[in-house]
Amino acid sequence: MDDKLKKRIEEQAMRMKRAEEERSSLLAQSIYLGTLALLFVLPVVLGAYLGNWLDNQLPGYSVRWSVGLILLGVSVGVLNVYLFIREHG
Repeated sequence: MDDKLKKRIEEQAMRMKRAEEERSSLLAQSIYLGTLALLFVLPVVLGAYLGNWLDNQLPGYSVRWSVGLILLGVSVGVLNVYLFIREHG
């Protein structure tokens, strides 16, 4: 009985040690979330700037390019995040 208990305690201790080693740190989680945010926001911002520039090149005031490219940026950002999570998730 004593050997069984000792063996079980050792197994539990090893499981706890393994779980502690495999747990992600706060810094690693912050980097992961920051990468996801960058993958989403960057296409949206680039679409907004490019759309604004194109709108300013055309005669008359229009926001068609800005709105269209922002929506395209959101779509590309969602796709980026999905692919990143699928690969590294």
